[in-house]
Amino acid sequence: MLLKQIEIELRSKNKQPYPPFMEKVIYLFETFQVRFGVMLVGPTGGGKTTCYETLADVMTTLRKNNHKDRSFQVVHKKLFNPKAISMGELYGEVDFNSQEWTDGLASKIMRSAAQELTDDKSWTIFDGPVDAIWIENMNTVLDDNMTLCLSNGQRIKLRP
Repeated sequence: MLLKQIEIELRSKNKQPYPPFMEKVIYLFETFQVRFGVMLVGPTGGGKTTCYETLADVMTTLRKNNHKDRSFQVVHKKLFNPKAISMGELYGEVDFNSQEWTDGLASKIMRSAAQELTDDKSWTIFDGPVDAIWIENMNTVLDDNMTLCLSNGQRIKLRP
């Protein structure tokens, strides 16, 4: 069923249902069954975006069609380029004048996703080159802790 829906989705977007690519979409789905977060790495134009967008659309379609497998859920994507903003804008920072904490883009998105009570999937997508500076904060998100640790000591526990 998954393979057939991937083909339907690709054709609906005027994309060729190339079997090796379709396998990559299935691999991504299978990886999400055992891991909370994943990292897609490859060259520009290598199909990373098409892969995750296809999977998100397939999962959403199958859920809306009431597929019996509960692994298929509606997917909501939040996408940004982490290299386009500063670390404070990304994860949050303290205003030195007022001493108040202001969440950054990633922490706002993840805090909101952690509070969701539905079975829908919330994907926070860092779409840009991997940088040692911003990826360091993602270590505890991508490991078994599934927690974003902020510089103010706050911890955002993400739901499995």
